[in-house]
Amino acid sequence: MAKVFENARQEQAQGLALPLLAAGHPQRTVAWRHGEAIGAGRFLAHVRAVADQLPPAATAVNLCEDRYAFLVAFCAIALRGQANLLPSSRAPQAVAEVMAIHPGCYAVGELVLDNPPPHYRHLPLLAEPHAVDDGDLAVPPIPADQVVAIGYTSGSTGAPKGTSKTWGSFHASNAGNLRALHAQVGKGFQVVATVPPQHMYGVEMSVLLPLLDEVSVHAGRPFFPADVAAALAQVPMPRVLVTTPVHLRALIESGVALPPLAALVSATAPMPVALAQAAEARYGAPLLEVFGSTETCVFASRRAAADEPWTLYEGVQLHPQPDGTQIRAPQLEQPMTLADIVTLHDGGRRFRLRGRHADMLEIAGKRASLGDLTHRLLAVPGVKDGVVFQLDDGDALGVQRIAALAVAPELSEHAILDALRQAVDPVFLPRPLKRVDALPRNETGKLPRAALLALLEGRS
Repeated sequence: MAKVFENARQEQAQGLALPLLAAGHPQRTVAWRHGEAIGAGRFLAHVRAVADQLPPAATAVNLCEDRYAFLVAFCAIALRGQANLLPSSRAPQAVAEVMAIHPGCYAVGELVLDNPPPHYRHLPLLAEPHAVDDGDLAVPPIPADQVVAIGYTSGSTGAPKGTSKTWGSFHASNAGNLRALHAQVGKGFQVVATVPPQHMYGVEMSVLLPLLDEVSVHAGRPFFPADVAAALAQVPMPRVLVTTPVHLRALIESGVALPPLAALVSATAPMPVALAQAAEARYGAPLLEVFGSTETCVFASRRAAADEPWTLYEGVQLHPQPDGTQIRAPQLEQPMTLADIVTLHDGGRRFRLRGRHADMLEIAGKRASLGDLTHRLLAVPGVKDGVVFQLDDGDALGVQRIAALAVAPELSEHAILDALRQAVDPVFLPRPLKRVDALPRNETGKLPRAALLALLEGRS
């Protein structure tokens, strides 16, 4: 490893590398784990110790569940010149599919698994990080053009696909997030996140933030409201809760009191204005909704409670196209076209989202979007959760049918359709509409298309 460090230092001296960790003193807290603060010196010692145990390879699947263990493994993998593979989920099939795309890769985690994937490396050090003494603050550099992660999409719009991220592109995208958060809460805050670190939103808000700024992160991934409250109580103020609309709704409905918050951050699904307003009123903190994708990382933010347009991060430009919107951003080597349809405002500095190109429907000369239809379904009194989506097969005229799944314990399917008729043109009424106990949301609250189709067809 000494040669690896020396080569990296030489590249940094030539201006071709960037530090693995933001400058600071050895006691600067990087993470909170079991109520204990872990300083930068000990964190770097853990990273070096794990890097020494990793085998030679081009890629590795980071399966760590503990967020601090993930953070250490993420950096150790990058330090070895390898890329972290981030499947859309840690389900065995999703992991196997990604590993099949990358022959010769291995998997690493802090847990002993009953059915581990091929070439799984269990690292006890990650489970018990106290075993390593504090090190110094000699921060190793990473080449700016090194691919440190390959993130895979959730599959909510089809088969997951991978996108490579260099260390330089992560630095560029994280700068926008830091500016947005500093404007709300200042510097030196603590993050508690309900989203998994493997998801790109989780990487940006709970991995990159503590690496590239003087931010610390809670090592857990609390799920139930009481766990979220307990995790927040284990870190000092100012506190930032990184979450999703699904988790936020559950928090509010639970009635569980939370320690004082400086801000909330939400992504992965549209934030209803009423939910944002309820959250700000309940917790007395601003809610910052961020906009991005696995392919682009976050590039805009807004206050959802005010229903304001999205504000682009510095250096980002949008150019509407017939099939979506072209984006240019500091973190992108080349312009990229997203499926989102937007209208620009304030000289192109802000935008409003009008839907996705793939979600736009045209039937019998009339137009609608799946997003708006889902919004109208959720507005039906008694509907707790729901989604409207288009099926693959078409009718005799080739028009693809519209289907819906609804969680509405006290309503019949007929009653839901009757309510929708008051707000939706008859040609866009979902048929079939099926009442279910729960939607098949993944760890970030998204709805993989394959799982929706399976539930509609009565398959588990």
